Amino acid sequence: MIIGIGIDIIEVARVQRAVERNPRFVDRVFTPGEIAYTEGKKSRFQHLAARFAAKEAFFKAIGRRLHWTDIETANLLSGQPQLIVHSTEELGFTRSHVSISHLADYALAVVILEK
Repeated sequence: MIIGIGIDIIEVARVQRAVERNPRFVDRVFTPGEIAYTEGKKSRFQHLAARFAAKEAFFKAIGRRLHWTDIETANLLSGQPQLIVHSTEELGFTRSHVSISHLADYALAVVILEK
């Protein structure tokens, strides 16, 4: 049974400006795994923006905010993204699905939560 759906779109430039204005933004919003994944990528800000959108979509699907680093987007060996929840709280879902995409200017994510 689906208990929540969230979607988010963000401008890549908005994330880039946030990082350039405040380098601590990356550590406050992204997990070490997400940071490691995006470092060295040609389109680093697109990847960061996609992960930011996934977190926002998750918050919309769950109906509340958690700490930014309680939610992590990681990739399976196939490249398929997955959400990892680091929160110790019971959040009321048993399975999550995430899809992310990005272009030069925008990143988008959709999250579906099941129970």
